[in-house]
Amino acid sequence: MTRPMTMAEKILAAHAGLDEVVPGQLIECDLDLVLANDITAPIAIKVVREIGAGVFDRDRICLVPDHYSPNKDIKSAEQTKVVRDFAHEEGITHYFEQGCMGIEHALLPEKGIVVPGDLVIGADSHTCTYGGVGAFSTGVGSTDAGVGMVTGRAWFKVPETIRVEVDGELADGASAKDLILHLIGMIGVDGALYRALEFGGSAIEALSVEGRLTIANMAIEAGGKAGLFEVDDTCRAYMAGRAEREPREFRPDPDATYRQVIHIDAADVVPTVAWPHLPSNTRPVAESREVAIDQAVIGSCTNGRIEDMRAAAEVLRGRTVADGVRCIVIPATQAVWLQCVHEGLMDVFVDAHCVVSTPTCGPCLGGYMGILAAGERCVSSTNRNFVGRMGDPTSEVYLASPAVCAASAVAGHIALPSDLD
Repeated sequence: MTRPMTMAEKILAAHAGLDEVVPGQLIECDLDLVLANDITAPIAIKVVREIGAGVFDRDRICLVPDHYSPNKDIKSAEQTKVVRDFAHEEGITHYFEQGCMGIEHALLPEKGIVVPGDLVIGADSHTCTYGGVGAFSTGVGSTDAGVGMVTGRAWFKVPETIRVEVDGELADGASAKDLILHLIGMIGVDGALYRALEFGGSAIEALSVEGRLTIANMAIEAGGKAGLFEVDDTCRAYMAGRAEREPREFRPDPDATYRQVIHIDAADVVPTVAWPHLPSNTRPVAESREVAIDQAVIGSCTNGRIEDMRAAAEVLRGRTVADGVRCIVIPATQAVWLQCVHEGLMDVFVDAHCVVSTPTCGPCLGGYMGILAAGERCVSSTNRNFVGRMGDPTSEVYLASPAVCAASAVAGHIALPSDLD
């Protein structure tokens, strides 16, 4: 009889061909998908070339030029060309050219390229996003990604798991983004260091898949190796008609052993903002109104999905961005961009005097499309607010939900949507 296991342990055991695993155990696993982008793929490709072999499966490699694409300068153009040439030479199925691409961590679930039960590595720290659809996915270095592209395998140390139980109903105006900021504020940026975060409870079950992807995306901001959600009818409905492969559902055993169990009353989660310069430096939005802003960013792999666009548009409808404030809206994929057009959201954004971009990571990592000058402040629906993250080292980034970012753009300072009434 095997030992009771957590969700992370079950997925890793299955991919290692083992009946059971224990935390701390070193295992070699078969991979379902290897991901890289225009920054990390060129290094991985160099590793592939040094090994002297082709990719293990052209259908299981995903290359998404999303960080500096459309190319912002000569260097980024050269890096993207390396990725493009490699994709064509190897016949990579999932290479997304400009005009077809989107932000990788929004694109892969949307396209059904990642499915429940998968084991995924990606040369990007926010690869943990796919736990929102019941996959074990984690970020690795470009060298590991390159080896994974050739061998289809990777080594893992089985992580301990922290169970996060969230029950009840979220407070008015609170969202999945507020919930993950609330948790990070509780446990800190190293509170889940090299541990899997496993989410459950009635409030989690009530979330959309988009909300779950937002939470899983920021598991890394608490140090987590992965963030995992069980597959349920909501997830099955999302995957129906889009999953490329047959999903596999893994559930934690009721008597699984956890490093820690955290209980959160959803009613305690209020609209939250993370002040500079850590995602854990959280305060209620209601206590942050004194912060004047120069810029608001709505988008990213955290909050650039259609649910996020709708939330922002609902606040901006019939209003305009405050004088002296720039509001940048970045739909995460071409499909989201097009849906914004069909639903009339683009009209709302343009009428509100927002800048609307093609899908790109853009300003989130200080790439382009909204770099901050010295001393400027930005409220952003992105995932990190480290020193210099979005521009000059003396600039400041405040993390919040799309609705709060939109309200702040109108008010000229950090604000709740209800403040505009």
